[in-house]
Amino acid sequence: MRRRMPGQRRLLLASVLLILGGWLPWLYTGAGPVSGVRGAGLWTSYAGLLALAGALLPARWSVVAMIQAVIVAIPAIVLPVWQVVRVLNLVGTQGWAPGPGLVMTFAGGVLCAIAARDLHGARAQVT
Repeated sequence: MRRRMPGQRRLLLASVLLILGGWLPWLYTGAGPVSGVRGAGLWTSYAGLLALAGALLPARWSVVAMIQAVIVAIPAIVLPVWQVVRVLNLVGTQGWAPGPGLVMTFAGGVLCAIAARDLHGARAQVT
């Protein structure tokens, strides 16, 4: 039976959130929804594929999976926050709402960071 790394399931869930969240609407405006694919959502969707690869690695590659989780967590957290700050600076709080893609992408980034912490903790226990 295959041994699972701690954080592997979180990384797998994060990859699903990132891949799907990149394609869903990031913003709802009076003019209609703004898809994430038109901007940073495409980048985070590609990053989700890297997270998926890290989630599917065997346990002996836990360091590589941890590095992949950190690499994915950074843009998956920073880009949605940047998008919200940018829209707030442009139009304030009136006339728009965050879409499910934006929320899913941010949640995927947080899950990647938690998975990286779990993978690092498991690595520290082994050595």
